[in-house]
Parts: sequence; structure tokens; C-alpha cells
Amino acid sequence: VQLQACGGGLVQAGDSLRLSCADSGPTFSSRTLGWFRLVPGQEREFVAAISWTGVSTDYTDSVKGRFTISRDNAKNTLYLQMNSLKPEDTALYLCAARSQLYGKAGSRNPADFGFWGQGTLVTVSS
Repeated sequence: VQLQACGGGLVQAGDSLRLSCADSGPTFSSRTLGWFRLVPGQEREFVAAISWTGVSTDYTDSVKGRFTISRDNAKNTLYLQMNSLKPEDTALYLCAARSQLYGKAGSRNPADFGFWGQGTLVTVSS
């Protein structure tokens, strides 16, 4: 698994961004995937996850109704559509894949995600 995230940038509050995370490995479609974010001085925060089938999703409360996680297994790509962005969404966004194959979307524990991308920076100005 080799994850490459992109799509971050500098936007104003209320704007939208779509993050992408591509994988070149053969097991992408068999893994639950997630997005986390990291702010300097704080712990890694769970944002959203999607099951390997794409049927089950999970979101942290602060992004519900604004962010949508999705995946295209044919393209080995994970997405995070972020709408109505707020300054508090400013962070380095990391995509990750669960260590376990065929896992559900229920875990928010970073320790359950054994594969990580390099991150893409999102900055939201007020």
C-alpha cells in the first residue's frame, strides 16, 4: 500500500475543497480507508472513514453534514469532499488504510490504520 494525498490548498471560510488519495497497491479495494488531520501541538484527529465496500461510512461530529468521504475502487482512489470549510478545519490531512483486510468502518483509532500517506495541507482563512 502506497498512499499519495493531494488537493489541499488555501481557501476562505465557506469555500469547498476535494482531497484525493491514490494507491498503487493491489489491496486498495479490500481495505477500509480513512482521513485524519493533524494540527501542530495536537493529537492526530479522526475525520472520516469508509468501509472497503463503500457502503458504510463514519464521521466525526464536527464535520458531519459538511464533509463526504467516498471511494472509487476502479481507480484506487479515496476522496474527501469538504464543503462549508471553517478556519478550525485548518490542518494537515492524512489518508490512511486499515491494516486488516475487509474491516468495517467503525474504528477511529489511528493504531488500526497501518498505512499512511504523506498528507496534504488545508488552510482556511477567516
